[in-house]
Amino acid sequence: MTNPFAHLPRDSRDTLFLLVVIAWVLLPHAGHLPWWCSALAAGVLLWRGWLAFSLRPLPAWGWLLGALVLTVGATWMTHRTLLGRDAGVTLIVVLLALKTLELRARRDAFVVFFLGFFTMLTNFFYSQSLPTAAAMLLGLMGLLTALVNSHMPAGRPSLWQSARMATRMTLLGAPIMVLLFLLFPRLSPLWGTPGDAMSGRSGLSQRMQVGNIASLALDDSVALRLRFDKDSPQPVPGTLYFRGPVLSTFDGREWQPLQATFPPSMQPRADLQVLGAPLRYEVTLEPHNRPWLLMLDATLTAPKLPGDLVARMSEELQWRASGPVNDLLRYRVQSHTEFRHGPLRPVASLQDYMTLPSGFNPRTMQWAMDLSRETGNDPAALIRRVLDHLRTGGYTYTLEPGEYGQHTADEFWFDRKLGFCEHIASAFVVLVRAAGIPARIVTGYQGAQRNAIDDFWVVRQSDAHAWTEVWLDGQGWLRVDPTAAVSPGRIGSLQRLVAPRGAIATAVGTVVSPDLMQGVRAVWEAVNNAWNQRVLNYTQNRQLDLLRALGFESPSWEDLGLLLLGVLVTASLGGALWTRWERRRQDPWLRLLERVRIRLQRDGPPLGAAATPREMAARLAKMHDPKDNRVQAIQAWLQRYEQLRYAPRNGRHDRGDLAALRRELKELSWPT
Repeated sequence: MTNPFAHLPRDSRDTLFLLVVIAWVLLPHAGHLPWWCSALAAGVLLWRGWLAFSLRPLPAWGWLLGALVLTVGATWMTHRTLLGRDAGVTLIVVLLALKTLELRARRDAFVVFFLGFFTMLTNFFYSQSLPTAAAMLLGLMGLLTALVNSHMPAGRPSLWQSARMATRMTLLGAPIMVLLFLLFPRLSPLWGTPGDAMSGRSGLSQRMQVGNIASLALDDSVALRLRFDKDSPQPVPGTLYFRGPVLSTFDGREWQPLQATFPPSMQPRADLQVLGAPLRYEVTLEPHNRPWLLMLDATLTAPKLPGDLVARMSEELQWRASGPVNDLLRYRVQSHTEFRHGPLRPVASLQDYMTLPSGFNPRTMQWAMDLSRETGNDPAALIRRVLDHLRTGGYTYTLEPGEYGQHTADEFWFDRKLGFCEHIASAFVVLVRAAGIPARIVTGYQGAQRNAIDDFWVVRQSDAHAWTEVWLDGQGWLRVDPTAAVSPGRIGSLQRLVAPRGAIATAVGTVVSPDLMQGVRAVWEAVNNAWNQRVLNYTQNRQLDLLRALGFESPSWEDLGLLLLGVLVTASLGGALWTRWERRRQDPWLRLLERVRIRLQRDGPPLGAAATPREMAARLAKMHDPKDNRVQAIQAWLQRYEQLRYAPRNGRHDRGDLAALRRELKELSWPT
């Protein structure tokens, strides 16, 4: 099979390889860039590849100038600025793509290399995940291969040879990379850009409309991870409630945080009282651009957060940080699954938790009054009656309840009898409020799945949940999860609803064992979690812990800098001494001749290590046309080397002769 690229000159072959590497570096940006930028970059790279393959001339500079002006204008129209993360990345991608149309000289290639390395780094503005890092490592090797190849002007060196040298350079630089990673002071987040905040990804919202949380059950990504201490009591899955926003004000369709009618001084206090031994664990919270701190109900003492973040608990037991969580956040917590909170006797401000909008859900209102009469106005008995009705009334826990109209509670209780946790919780709170019982909705996550490989418990977006709290005289606020009455497996056995699978997923499921898929998934999540814990979460505090382990009593970032400087200076001196010793140990004349021998072996069979300059000249004449000017120039150099090495002037070697031979060797052009 013939090679379709065999007829191409070297510059065209190298250009095509560089274009493939650039396309690989730009590919992860496709989901972040404006559509026109992705289309422009793909079109320019394809056009430039066609020009290189067909050996056609590059476009004139006027076309490039016009394209640059248009793309800058399009960037302004899209982002309304030329500054910031998104606008800056768009411009960098445009410049890199257009610069490939100017690849006429080596200096143009070096500009493309520089833009390529910078564009590769911008991928980490959007994701620092392990797949992104692996993809960019491959892109780094490609750019280094192209860079090494550009420094081999003679002949037609193979890309594999350049790749081997690039790999060797990378491995030699790896210790320095690890050293800088461990000791370079982390003074502020490297990738954070507050002006370009992400959209929320935690799966929770400050507001809740019917249908919001149902859509999150389809998302199986990780929300947070936990690792319980070995000497701590182990959790029971049915008690794992991770508290998020508390919603208390209802307008008939949407639940919002409490819009209090009483002043703060009259609001009921948390009065949290914990019981039993605490669960001690460490949380690794995924970034969600909200101040919410997810931890188990209930947590009495504030966790210590890294940096300037401070944790505070609201009167509704929700923990919040002093700023949004934009980076992976790790903190230690002590929680009690048995607790009591809220006032034990009625207070006026509890009225805020009984208000309902007028004109909504008339059938539910009437049913609430009927239940009150039937239970003798006993709140606890009424709640038990409603939960029994949920268990036996034919209600179904489903992802597809359909759209609800104006009277959401009426439709759930009397018509559809279908719903996800938010439908059930909302209808329950409306009912008990209509019966005169203070109640509110709590959103968060329920349940977690233990990974046996790394012993971390994983909470997913599909674990997003909504439950309720009711206030009873003498008991305070009590958790009531009406979803558990409809679908007990959702709470105790962690039986999650799943979306219908497509044709491809169904086909894969019939071929691959579900147990095997679960095992592969567990291994991947353990590896990804190790990346998050040991690399992404390597903060300044962990750097200081490393210094303490090395013997520093009160380490600071200045100590980090001094230690890093000392290690680098020591390593540099050691490398210089080793180089000097190596040069003294080996004859510089033999090292120079060895370079020629290695070069000759690229185009032919191995040449013995003891080959003389005359043998090398004879080998060159056999491999190539002896009349070739390049062959004759190399033979003349070998003859000059032999004369200066073995018959020097005045019987002594002159350093100037050796330096001149080195310069001449670099300027020689080798036949192909």
